[in-house]
Amino acid sequence: MRKILIGTHNQGKFKEIAQLISKKTKKISPVKLKIRSPKETGKTFNLNSKLKANFFSKFVDYPVISDDSGLCIKSLKNKPGIYSARLAKKKGGFLKAMKYILKKLEKKGNRSATFVCSLSYKTKKGKPITVEGKVYGNISLSVIGKKGFGYDPIFIPKNKKITFGQMTKSKKIKIDHRFVAFKKLKKKVKTL
Repeated sequence: MRKILIGTHNQGKFKEIAQLISKKTKKISPVKLKIRSPKETGKTFNLNSKLKANFFSKFVDYPVISDDSGLCIKSLKNKPGIYSARLAKKKGGFLKAMKYILKKLEKKGNRSATFVCSLSYKTKKGKPITVEGKVYGNISLSVIGKKGFGYDPIFIPKNKKITFGQMTKSKKIKIDHRFVAFKKLKKKVKTL
């Protein structure tokens, strides 16, 4: 059976990426292998996902897929962006980070936002293949929905009336930024 290491310590991301990859492939978590996460020193999603793919690739002799993603809010100068997870850590969790964002948006008219996902695929000897997926939408007025993870409960995708946090997993996985990126990656890496 083929194996792939999904280079993330985030359980939500791990599950989503694992669901997208072929059932014929065994998905391995760095948590299981006791590999810590590298420091994210890149200034873009693409640089960070490449950095993770290169890092995790050192520990295994099978392919690695890694993700860097985040929420870019227009009126906050596209923040938290690559610092999305770090903001949640700093604020003491995603719920507090979402409330902090909603507070900052109170006096702003523009609530448009973009969820970005960069995926990198790397074989032991190859260079990382990197793609980016984006989903456009708006920030809701409050935290709505218990499904999903991260900032899902405050993001309403374009042409939808509910947040990612209110959507069933099967619905969300067919339209989110990770799916958009994965579709692009699958065109370049047929074995996925």
